[in-house]
Amino acid sequence: MQIAPAKGWPAGGMPGAAAGVADNAFATALNHPRWVHVLPNGDLLVAETNAPPKPEDSKGIKGAIMKKVQGRAGAGTPSANRIILLRDADGDGVAETKTVFIANLHSPFGMALVGKDLHVANTDAVLRFPYTAGQTQISAKGVQLTDLPGGPINHHWTKNIIASPDGTKLYATAGSNSNVAENGMPAEVGRAAIHEIDLATGKKQLFATGLRSPNGMAWEPSSGVLWTPAGSGLAAATRLAPALGGQQHAHWPVLHRHRAVVRRARRRARSDVARTARGAGQHADQSSLLQPGLHDAWHRDDVPVRGTGGRGDRRVPACRACSAPAICRSRA
Repeated sequence: MQIAPAKGWPAGGMPGAAAGVADNAFATALNHPRWVHVLPNGDLLVAETNAPPKPEDSKGIKGAIMKKVQGRAGAGTPSANRIILLRDADGDGVAETKTVFIANLHSPFGMALVGKDLHVANTDAVLRFPYTAGQTQISAKGVQLTDLPGGPINHHWTKNIIASPDGTKLYATAGSNSNVAENGMPAEVGRAAIHEIDLATGKKQLFATGLRSPNGMAWEPSSGVLWTPAGSGLAAATRLAPALGGQQHAHWPVLHRHRAVVRRARRRARSDVARTARGAGQHADQSSLLQPGLHDAWHRDDVPVRGTGGRGDRRVPACRACSAPAICRSRA
């Protein structure tokens, strides 16, 4: 198996830009920036986060190898557990303001602003915070809207959220608690799924299941369909069916256990596969401002999840930019 080494950009180095696009470092010296959310006033929220303690997910030979490989990529450090606010007031493409927006979280990832409420997905719950446009820090304690699957295994720990276009619901992801259900199906309750959460009551129900790691989400602008990467990963690198209906099952882990699929995954793992960003459901806003991501996966499986909804951000592939770490802005 060939694993690409993790290398930072040299001083002044930039990713290669497409014709008509210029790159610059928007912010640097960030601590594991794993997800971004653009507020209506242009402020950028960044989740500085890493995996929580997972005592039951790192046992045995497999766990030891996983720790070693992740350590090579710098992924074994404690989580900063905070949201950073970046502001570019003069529009020069460089954030001159950097503040700790929300602290003392629990491996946060997804963020969604609905009205005057900012929602943050911790690894085990969705929290709601009061938000006022222009503020650079939230000191109020978050109120739990609902819980999300966590626990001592918590194999896929990142939880993402997106609001419905009408602002009445959140959709929250919860990846599988294993690779191919080797921990048993009782450990997968509420996992490998997208949950629909009622914002008025906090009640949730399963919206789509059988999705190994549906990390990113985006509303397709013309059809109103909710799309997500399938996140099949390295050990079971297979593409799921191209379309899913609301509350339907996308076949994980049954499809991943099929021998032909495993053979195909092994062939892909031995080859130099295309590296596209994990959670490739990151968005570009309507002004063609691109926000590349940092964390690579071995491939990207885009699976639409059919649901209600209107127009949303168009989605773009994320890239391996500035593993210094930094976040880049590319302007068309």
